[in-house]
Amino acid sequence: MNKLNINTQEVEDLIREMNYLSSITQSISEIKPLEILLCEIMESCKTLMNAEASSLLRYNEKDDVLEFEVATGEKGSEVKKIICRMGEGVAGWVAQKREPLMIEDCYSDERFNPEYDRQTNFKTRNMICVPMIHKEKLVGVIQVINKKNDASFTERDFIIFKILASQCAVAIENSTLLQVQIQQEVINRELKTAREIQQNLLPSELPAFEDLDVSAVLIPAKEIGGDYYNVIKISDNVTLFFVTDVSGKSISAALIVSTIYAAVITYLDRLTGEFSLKDFINCLNRILILSTTSEKFATGWFGLYNHSDKSLESINAGHNATYIISESGEVTELIEGGLFLGLVDMEYKSEKVTLKKNDVVFYFTDGINEAMDVEKNLYGDDRLKDILKKTVIHNTAEIKEKLLSDLFKFVNGAEQSDDITFGVIKILK
Repeated sequence: MNKLNINTQEVEDLIREMNYLSSITQSISEIKPLEILLCEIMESCKTLMNAEASSLLRYNEKDDVLEFEVATGEKGSEVKKIICRMGEGVAGWVAQKREPLMIEDCYSDERFNPEYDRQTNFKTRNMICVPMIHKEKLVGVIQVINKKNDASFTERDFIIFKILASQCAVAIENSTLLQVQIQQEVINRELKTAREIQQNLLPSELPAFEDLDVSAVLIPAKEIGGDYYNVIKISDNVTLFFVTDVSGKSISAALIVSTIYAAVITYLDRLTGEFSLKDFINCLNRILILSTTSEKFATGWFGLYNHSDKSLESINAGHNATYIISESGEVTELIEGGLFLGLVDMEYKSEKVTLKKNDVVFYFTDGINEAMDVEKNLYGDDRLKDILKKTVIHNTAEIKEKLLSDLFKFVNGAEQSDDITFGVIKILK
């Protein structure tokens, strides 16, 4: 009868433990912040195993060490300061070998490192330490220490704890992936907002001219780029054309574009005398030096067109050349200017040309000539010039469409890696 009572009690204990394990598994599988999840895991481990302390060490793959994420018990705060190297101590051995351990007397086991006890003034008698592995990837190690009431951990404890460890590994990986997904969604929303800001800075429509035919386009890449263009009537007789390309991509590039836009608008709003292209560029350069970091800069081309004498003053700030294509197909490059904007305080030089009827001015960013096909071949300057020579007889809208058609035919479905931006000016009379 006594034997039957013992077996009945063991069965009841097992049922109670399995029910508790089931509730723990359900709890740790719920969607919650990782910090809360880890704390719940370790408190549950300590309760389920009736242990004095428990700890969870996450594997830092970059540094190849174990780091205490959670440590419960009287000396938990002291334990969390310790870093465990792979192969060092029981936890390091379990992580390295990826094998679980149940140790009855830790001080008689050569794998146990008593230095941890000396650092925390804690006495480790016995323990269970199990690796957390998910899809053959080491997630970390969990351990329970010192069965209460001076008891020893049992084989049943060992089996249940190994089951719990496998569930913990899945829950931690799922929670980590969820956090990454949430962070990516936040980044995507920020990128979408940055893209909308960038698009709103562009002119909604270009000014109309009796003597000029003008078209421009900016086709953004998947990532936020740093391209920007504008066409601004300074006066009835003078118009400013420009295009800029900020180094890098993403939100930082969009912020610098916003700075350029604000600087241009502020400069023009405060302008009292005659507009000077050199003074304008020098001022813009100084603003970018003050407002950006040393690794961030912008290239740009700026053209000031005088409608009365058909002259174009040009400044090239470290940008690719702007082309003038004559009616006969001759190509002239505008390259005079200076270094990148935002790099160093300097005086920019300008060059002036007189345009003729049917001349075409083409300014652009390197998203065109450096566009690549699926085999990484570049579209290139030569092909760009050829298509411009062939289309110079058309109006600017047709030049734009024929160029884009040729460009997309060349890349043949390859992913766009940079913004495609250009402007076309044709002299009508």
